[in-house]
Amino acid sequence: MKISSIAKSLVAGLAAGATAAVTAVQDNVITTGEGVTIVLAVLGAWGITYAVPNKPKTDA
Repeated sequence: MKISSIAKSLVAGLAAGATAAVTAVQDNVITTGEGVTIVLAVLGAWGITYAVPNKPKTDA
């Protein structure tokens, strides 16, 4: 199954953003710093996941 780099990065960004958001809302308030952390987690996951290529298939 071939998954595109864009699909991988979207899923990674969603996972990173959700993780940061769950941590941020533990006190029922999202501060500016927590919002910035969520955004940076999403952007970082998108960029890193998009930049790393898929492992090439090897025929054995």
